[in-house]
Amino acid sequence: MAWVLDSCVVLDIALRDPVFGLPSALLADELRREGLVVCPISVIEVTPSFAGRVQNVEEFLALLGADPYAAWTPADTASAAAGWMRYVAQKRAGMTGRRPIADILIGGFACRFQGLVTRNPQHVMSFFPGLAIRQPATP
Repeated sequence: MAWVLDSCVVLDIALRDPVFGLPSALLADELRREGLVVCPISVIEVTPSFAGRVQNVEEFLALLGADPYAAWTPADTASAAAGWMRYVAQKRAGMTGRRPIADILIGGFACRFQGLVTRNPQHVMSFFPGLAIRQPATP
């Protein structure tokens, strides 16, 4: 099984974020033995930080040992749809703020894998109960 790297973690490492860059890199390195994948949505999200070139993203992810080619499956669609329904219900009840659809799609994708590596667990936890989350340690 593999862990899904969230877009923010990929960017933290790539851009050498002063707070999250090293902790994100260390956690990715620790989890590499179990496998790392990146949701196709994340590849799209991070492309602007790689001069707008998907090939640059793919090359960087290869250096990380993260697979950017894991296919989206019908199970991912079902998980994301269920997460979106939870989001809509919470939004209508005034229990959550705006959430980009990308977060829901990435969370749905991560449900098929071991879990999600993110520094923003609050973006997905209530929409995907039971999804394992690993968060980079911060100083």
